[in-house]
Order: sequence, then C-alpha cells, then structure tokens
Amino acid sequence: MTALTLFDLVIRSMRKNIKHYYLYFFALILSVVLYFVFATLQYDSAILELSGTNMGTAFQAAGILLLFIAGIFVVYANSIFLKRRSREIGLYQLIGLTKRVVARLLIVENILLGIGALIIGIAVGLLVSRVFLLLLMKLIGYESFIEVSFSVAAVVQTIVVFIGIFALTTVQMIVMVFRNTLLSLFNSDKAGEHPKKPKTGVSAAFGVLGLLLIGFGYWFSGRMLNELFFFNILIVLATVIAGTYLLFRVTISWLLFKVRSRKEGHLGLMNSLSLAPLMHRLKGNANSLTVITILSAMTLTMVAFSYAMYYETERETDIRMPFDFMFENDEAQANEIMGEMDQKGIGYQHGKVEMLVVPTMFEQGVFPGGRYERPTAIISDEQLQAAGIEITAPKGGSASYHDASSISLFADSVELPIQIEIQDENLTTVEITKMGERNVLNWSIFYGQLVVNEESYQSMKNKFSGMEGAKVEFIDGFHILNEKDQETASALFQQPKYTSSGPHVDYYSSYKEAVQDNGLIIFIAGFLGLVFLISTGSILYFKQMTEAEQEKKSYATLRQLGFTGKEIMKGIMRKQAFVFGLPLAIGLLHSVFAMKAASFFFQSDILLPASTAMGIYVLIYAVFAFLTIGYYRKTVNAAL
Repeated sequence: MTALTLFDLVIRSMRKNIKHYYLYFFALILSVVLYFVFATLQYDSAILELSGTNMGTAFQAAGILLLFIAGIFVVYANSIFLKRRSREIGLYQLIGLTKRVVARLLIVENILLGIGALIIGIAVGLLVSRVFLLLLMKLIGYESFIEVSFSVAAVVQTIVVFIGIFALTTVQMIVMVFRNTLLSLFNSDKAGEHPKKPKTGVSAAFGVLGLLLIGFGYWFSGRMLNELFFFNILIVLATVIAGTYLLFRVTISWLLFKVRSRKEGHLGLMNSLSLAPLMHRLKGNANSLTVITILSAMTLTMVAFSYAMYYETERETDIRMPFDFMFENDEAQANEIMGEMDQKGIGYQHGKVEMLVVPTMFEQGVFPGGRYERPTAIISDEQLQAAGIEITAPKGGSASYHDASSISLFADSVELPIQIEIQDENLTTVEITKMGERNVLNWSIFYGQLVVNEESYQSMKNKFSGMEGAKVEFIDGFHILNEKDQETASALFQQPKYTSSGPHVDYYSSYKEAVQDNGLIIFIAGFLGLVFLISTGSILYFKQMTEAEQEKKSYATLRQLGFTGKEIMKGIMRKQAFVFGLPLAIGLLHSVFAMKAASFFFQSDILLPASTAMGIYVLIYAVFAFLTIGYYRKTVNAAL
C-alpha cells in the first residue's frame, strides 16, 4: 500500500467516523485551550510586572498539575475512542491489512487530529485569554485597563506539552492494535464483568470496615491539629480513600445483590435498566467512582478553602491589624507623620499605648507540645479604649489573651480559665478567662497580648518593670477616619525614612497584598477545579455514551415489546442518578469534613464561601448529567 493510498484511507475513515471522532477531537481541543490560556497568563508581561516573579512561579507550579490532568483526560478519552472503534480496527485486519499498516493508519489520523486540535485550541485560547485575564485582574484588585500580550513562549510550551501527550496516545494505539486479537476486537463492546454472588460474611465484614474507615477519617479530621499535622493528613487520606473504595466495591455491590435476590430474578424494567448494568460493570465502576469521588472531594475542598481565604481577606486583615499603622518606641516619627497627614488634610485618630513586656510561660496542656514560652505584652484596657480599640478586660483582676498568629488555632481546644506564669522569682501567675478573637495591637510587635484593667496594669508595672527580661515600651497607633485617605496615608507611612529594622506594615498595604495573594490562589484553584470538573464530567459522559451504544440493541428489543421511550428513560435516569449522583454526594460529604478541619485556619465563619463553592460545583456537574440523559434519550428514540 502506497503512502497516498494510506492517506486516502485515513481521510475516508475520518469522514465515515465523524460521530466517533468529535468526542475525542473535542477532548483534545478543550485540553489545548485550557492549557494554552494558563501558559499565556504565566508568561504575560503585565502580570509579571504587577507581581514580580511570584505569579509566574505560582502559575508554573499549577501548570505541572494542569499538565497531569490534561494528560490523563486525553489518554482516557483516547481509550474510550479506541474501544468504540475496535470493530472497525478488526475489519481492517479482516480485509487483509497488516497490524503494522493499521497502526500507521491510526498514527496518521492521530497526527492530523493533533495538528487540528493545536491550531483550533490555540486560536480559541487567544480569544478567551482576555476573559480569564480580566477575571484574574478583578480578583487581585487591579482595575486599570490591560491587554493580553501574545506569547510565543506560551505557544511553544503548549505545542511541546501536547506533542508529549500525543506521543502517549500513539503508544496507546500501537499497543491496542498489536495486543488484541481479531476475536477480542469484535467482542470488545460485549465484554463485561459477570457478577459473582458475594460471600455474605466476608462482604458484611468488608462493608462494615469501609464504613468504619470513613467514619474514623471523619472523626480524626477534627483532631489532627497538633505537631504531627502533616502525618495526620496522610492518615485521614488513607483511611477515607480505602473506606470509599470498599464502600463502592463491597458495601454497595452487596446491597445491589440483596436487591436482586429479593426480586428472585424478576427485576422489572426499571431495575433491569439501572441495577443490572451497574452490577455487570461492578469492578470498573468501583475503581472509577472511587477515584472520581476522592478527587472531587479534594478539588472541592481546595476550591472552597481558597474561596474562603479570599472571601475573608478583609476580616482576617482586620483581626491581625486593629490599627491602620503604628510606630513602636518612636515618638519623633509619629509626630512627623502627623504633620504630613495634617498638610494633606487626612483625618486620623491617634492614641499612645504603654505596654509592659515580660517573659511568660503557658501551663502544661494548654497548647500542643507541652509548656509554651514567649514574651507577652501586658496592656491596659483603658489605654486601648483611648486609642480607639473597643475592648474591656475581664472582671476580678483576670485577663484576656489576644494572638491572631498560628497559636490562636488552638484557642477552641483550650479549657478556660488557664494560668500564665510570669517568669519572675516567684513565678507569679495570671488567670486568663477569655481568649480574644483579634489582636489589640498590630501583629508586627510579635508579642502575645494580655489585656487587664488599668488598676491591675499599674500594679504589674510597679511589680515587674525592674525584673530581668522585662521592659516598658510604647506604641503610637493611628486610625484613618476616611477610607478614601487610606492609600495616601499608607504611601506616607511606607516612605523609606520611616522604615524600621522590624516589619514595617500598615493595614492598607497588607490588605492589598492579601487580596493579590488570595486572588491568585482562588484563580488558580478555581481554574484547576474547573479543568478537573470538566475532565471528570466529560469522562463520565463519554463512558455513558459508550454504554448507551452497547445497550442500543436492548432498547430496540424493549421498544419492540411495547415499552415506551418514557418508560425506558425512567430506568436509565435511575442509573445516571447512581453514576453521577452517588460519587458527587459522597465527595461533598468528604469535603464537608475536610473543610471543617480546614476551618481551624480561619478566625471567622466560612459556611457561606464553602456553600457557594459547593453549589457551583454541583451545578456544573449536573450539566454533564443532563447531557448524558439527553444522549440516552436520543439513543432510545432511535432504537427502532
């Protein structure tokens, strides 16, 4: 066979098999578009100018994950595509073409599809890149007009990456041709698993074990915040994954067999169209549904967590920085900036706060790791109130403790009251009866913050100011009265002449930086979540389309027996509720407990952002379920 004849055969084959090709071609184009958009943003000069190399590095790291998702998606779509064409490949060999020629034919087809997907995908990617860029700029708080720059590097990177993916699919095609016999090629669409009756005792034991593993993972997820945090994450992942697999592979399969046995073989129309196909593909469904469930839960947790971070940016910044800015032990600079703000007409409230810094020790059992030592600033509530901080010390000479740093993660597990030791000669103790939700001084002082009433403060100052390691310090705190003046005041505070040896931070710049960082995180998390959702939804859609083609003869038989399309669709919809709904429901449940564990990292309620992310996820997932049902309806209506 000459090259020309082979090429003609390729073109003829592609024309005849357009209904098979469009799914695979769609998968290729979609993967190219998404990856190219990501690569374009990674190399965009405007983005790099805004954030230096931070965004570029973040996009590179996320791009690696995106590469794996796209690769798995294309390879899986290709396997479905090849399976649907297995009879055609068998016919080529039956009419005399050697396996080598058939492999060459498939390779040429793959090259043509790959070139077409790259051209179309990059062109579409150029068009939609601006939409994603505008979204990113909106998330990071950048409001100026910006243009997407054409990046040769992004084009080259996309081409290189997909040449590698196409190489994998080519190997996949060659292996499929050479490892399958004619008989297996003609019977591949009939290949299915024959369910075996499960052993009641063993199934019950493994079924209960699966539920116990998931239950343990849920329980342990609320108790893993200690010095072995990362090891505990692995334990939760291992138990939940193993439990989920046993749930699909054993528990649910055992329930399906119980339903069938109670029917004594008389399943009826709806069960024959829903329960029976699931049982015949039990093992494959268990594997794929487990993977989709776990990855859905992890993706949903990632998206919800990042959205919660972005949603709570302002509140989290406010918790850590009660003053717009402050000076530590530098009255001269405080007076100088007040003069500059007066000249610019900036309204502000100024307060001077005195604090007694002493070495302290928390008692055993308060925080993980035993006794906890750190310098603590003792502050009068009256002075804080005069400086514009709304705070009242507990009564009876006790204190409230304020620290919005990582140690506050353990505040909910602390049983009040607790004792804090001041490290003087007598190890004097102070009783803490309240854990404050926010700092009373900006985090940049790096001290724990202990608030007492004015009388207790003066008494402690007289008693401890002369002890070793103790000192009296002052801060000048400022509140900017008008929000529109915050940017100008921040620019004044950030002048080089005010830069100290320690952290030189103010509320406005900290908030803007947090918006940029969290905006980038939610964009990347949302983008990857969208890619994963489209990939898994498409895989389920492709797989169900293949099953619909395999079951087409059964639908034709049912129609000939007098069953209506509406009656048949009821059974099919029950099956789709299992295939799409069950992994989604369990994935949502997994993510709820994961988010509950992640909520330790937030000082505020994350119910609204987490619920919003879950709602969007469910909505997009439902689209694929409806598309699948629509395809089944078309198949059933045509089965006559």
